[in-house]
Amino acid sequence: MKQQLLIPLYRLYERRLLDQLDTTALPRHIGIILDGHRRYARAERMPDYTTAYRAGMAKFESVMEWAKELNIDVTGWVLSTENLKRPAEEIEPYFDVLIELFNRLPILAQRHGFRLQFIGSVDMLPSRLVEAAKKAADVCTAGDRTVTIAMGYGGRQEIVDACRDLVDSLVEDGVDPPELSQHIDKDGISAHLYTADLPDPDLVIRTSGESRLSGFLLWQSAYAEYAFVDVYWPAFRRVDFLRALRDFTRRERRFGQ
Repeated sequence: MKQQLLIPLYRLYERRLLDQLDTTALPRHIGIILDGHRRYARAERMPDYTTAYRAGMAKFESVMEWAKELNIDVTGWVLSTENLKRPAEEIEPYFDVLIELFNRLPILAQRHGFRLQFIGSVDMLPSRLVEAAKKAADVCTAGDRTVTIAMGYGGRQEIVDACRDLVDSLVEDGVDPPELSQHIDKDGISAHLYTADLPDPDLVIRTSGESRLSGFLLWQSAYAEYAFVDVYWPAFRRVDFLRALRDFTRRERRFGQ
C-alpha cells in the first residue's frame, strides 16, 4: 500500500528531473555496472537468487526504454570474468535468466530502435549462452542507437586482446618484428578494443553502493564521469537514472586538463 501511494510522487519527481535536464549536454554513451542482485535477494528475503536475477534483467529492459527517450547508447555489464568463478548453483540459474533476456531482445530492439552487440571473452562462456547471444545479435542489426552487453568481460583482458590483435594486424601488414613497438600507440590500441565502433562512455553508473569500476571499460572510461548509486540493481528506478543524468549535465568536464 505504501509503495502504491509513492508512485504518483515518483512520477511528479521524474517530470521535475526531466524538466531540469539540459538536453544539449546529455551523455552520448552510458556504461552501467548492474551490481547487487544477490544482496537484493537477501535483503528482500527471497527464497533464491533467480527471482532477483529476473528482476534485474527486467530493469535492464526498462533502461533500454529510458535511454531511447533521450537517444543514448548503453553498455551494460551483466557478467564479469570473476562472476564465472561462482558456484554452479548460483551461476547456472543466472545463465538461464540471461538466455531468457536474449530471446526477448529482438522484440525490444524493434520496439526501441537499437542494434545489439556483445563484448567479452566468448571462449570462457557456456555454448548455450553464446548461441543465444549470437542469435539475438544476428537479428538486431538495425537502429539509430547501440545497446552493448558485456558478458564474460574483463577490462584488463580487453586491453590484452587489443594489443595482441594490433600486433597481429601489423605483422599481417608486413611490419618487421624489430619495428613493431614503433607502431603501437593509443590510437592503434583503441581501434582494436571490443568497443572500437562506439564513442567512449561519457558516464558510468554503478549500483549497490560500491564505489569502484572493477575493471569495467578501463581504457574507454579514462575521462568518463561516474555515478555511484546506493540501491541494488533490481531496485534501480527511473528517478535514479534521471538524477545521474542531471548531475552529469551540471558537471564541468575537463578531460584531464
